[in-house]
Amino acid sequence: MNIAVCVCSVPDTASVVGYLDGAIDSSRVNVVMNPYDEYALEEAVRFKERVEGSNVTVFSFAPDSAKEVLRKALAMGADRAVRVRCSEGELHPSDPFLTALGLSRTISGFYGALLPDLVFCGKQSTDFQSAQVPSMLAELLGMASVCGITSLHASGDFLRVEREIEGGIEAVDVTFPAVLSAEKGLNEPRNTSIRAVMDARKKTVELLEVSLHEEPFVVLSGIEPLERKKICCFVPDEHELLRILSHGCNLL
Repeated sequence: MNIAVCVCSVPDTASVVGYLDGAIDSSRVNVVMNPYDEYALEEAVRFKERVEGSNVTVFSFAPDSAKEVLRKALAMGADRAVRVRCSEGELHPSDPFLTALGLSRTISGFYGALLPDLVFCGKQSTDFQSAQVPSMLAELLGMASVCGITSLHASGDFLRVEREIEGGIEAVDVTFPAVLSAEKGLNEPRNTSIRAVMDARKKTVELLEVSLHEEPFVVLSGIEPLERKKICCFVPDEHELLRILSHGCNLL
């Protein structure tokens, strides 16, 4: 069984995030694997351990600086790691659609006519939190899709997955092939041993190029820090306060 896992790199929440000319100052940011993707990778590795002959390949649309994220994936149990980049002269994808399109073309080219049986993704990234890539990827690959799963059980030719919905748990039976996105609580990602980390450093992180000529639907024009100033205004008595609240007057 072939299993693909899509991961991305995000800023560590413990990093000091600075801004420079409308962009994040990356020199001050420590990059880590997206936490939701860790759940996806852990579930893929567990599936491989249960099903003999399975193979896990990790794909990441990422710059060269994100190699350590892929090496962590190898240390966690992935068999191969592939870094995806755009063809020369093309910009890195700036919206979920182009990211999903690039990943779908890479996965299709990597596996050929026989697509993977399962594709695992994290439910969303912790930076922009769009939660759109898994569903778009499933549509582009022509696979079934269930997002935000919290439980997975294989039974013959289908999977029984569960996800939390408002007021309860939803159970869904899915046939192969399928794209599944992982929610927090699906599992507990394993800690990597020193030996696994050293073995991962000996493996090659493969590089594949993909061409994206399509125009993005969403363009990030700039980033600015959030102003958290609170404006305080004193009023002489309760009558003035009631007047302000009832008329929605500007305190300034």
